[in-house]
Amino acid sequence: MNNEWRGRTGILVVLLGAGIVVATLVVGVALAPDIGVSAASFGEDAPENQTLVGSQGGGTGLHKYGNVYLVSNDTVSWRLSDSDSYFDVTRLRDGRILAAFADGGYDDCGPYASPCSRTGYRIIDPEHEGGPATVEEWSFPVRTVRNSEVHDVESLGSGEVLVADMEHERIFTVRAGEVTWQWNASSYYAAPADPTRVDWLHINDVDAIGGDRYLVSVRNANQLLVVERGSGVVDVINEDTDGDGIGDPAVLRHQHNPQWLGEGAVLVADSGNHRIVELHENESGVWTVVWTVERAEGVDLLWPRDADRLPNGNTLITDSANQRILEVNRTGSVVWSTKTDYLPYEADRLPVGELVGAPRSNGSEVVVTGTPDVPVVSPVLTALRASYPLPYWFTESYLVSVFFGLGAMVTGVGLVARDIVSWSARR
Repeated sequence: MNNEWRGRTGILVVLLGAGIVVATLVVGVALAPDIGVSAASFGEDAPENQTLVGSQGGGTGLHKYGNVYLVSNDTVSWRLSDSDSYFDVTRLRDGRILAAFADGGYDDCGPYASPCSRTGYRIIDPEHEGGPATVEEWSFPVRTVRNSEVHDVESLGSGEVLVADMEHERIFTVRAGEVTWQWNASSYYAAPADPTRVDWLHINDVDAIGGDRYLVSVRNANQLLVVERGSGVVDVINEDTDGDGIGDPAVLRHQHNPQWLGEGAVLVADSGNHRIVELHENESGVWTVVWTVERAEGVDLLWPRDADRLPNGNTLITDSANQRILEVNRTGSVVWSTKTDYLPYEADRLPVGELVGAPRSNGSEVVVTGTPDVPVVSPVLTALRASYPLPYWFTESYLVSVFFGLGAMVTGVGLVARDIVSWSARR
């Protein structure tokens, strides 16, 4: 191939690759199903509701633009955007909001260099003079904001605040700024030398379920623990059966925000399997799936991180990577949904929030299945979404097409570069 022909071919290949990328994006937007459809479109089935949302945020790394807001049917009634990230949110009896958060720019950094990030909980007053505002904060410094945040807090009747801590992999209670009790995961799991330097267990949720017992989500172990105050671990959901230290990923995989429905029943956002599952314990002590949703509004769930069973039997789902919150009935049909600006972490339907002892499935499995994973491609897409909020319609086929187009562009640029080098050598 002569140099002139090679250069022209390179330009054509670059244009072809660019055309493929542009066409892929245009087709994706044009064919994208509607999500977050106005509640009014559901007619008489549309519920009147208020939904409190904690948003992790967005941007590269997903730790920017964190906010807390209230959605009244289809309208945002108020919003507070004063943190890098917010996570679990709960309305207290006095109308204020208890919120887990992580934020940067602090000078009080303990063992870490300043400025640093801190994590913990804030009290937000949505009716504060001048607009919603943080009125109280309890926090501690972390080595890094990524995988070290406090993702969940809960107010207890004792006046304590229950906290799930990923920095030191523990759950603990706080009253008047002082730690009053704690359980360390190192008492149950084999611990690394310094849990603050690795994403070891990623304890991301803790709920009081009665009788001084707490339901704990140990994300990286694919397990839920029942920890009793004073006794330690008294039950394990998805036990390790093969000696690798983690539970069966086919049952739970990197889960978030389990809801205790009562003895022998739990609802879980099974994030790594991109589904919502209800698990029941059988007579042999084995937990099995009896109800699941993997797809809604024509779109597969993608890294959902919260599911709350409501008093009417419907389920409120926070579909994080698709940036939507939706409510489905017992058959998995959508009765309400809303699109979010950034990645939502958790949502509570007011006034009840997340109930202990909410209605459970009758045991007849409902399956709303999603699209099967594509080897190699699906894990790559999931990894990309973990660092940047891609459009919800950007599926595996679009990723392959874009990569092909980018590959063609790189090849074309290489041909043109060779032509330029050859031309320069001849001069």
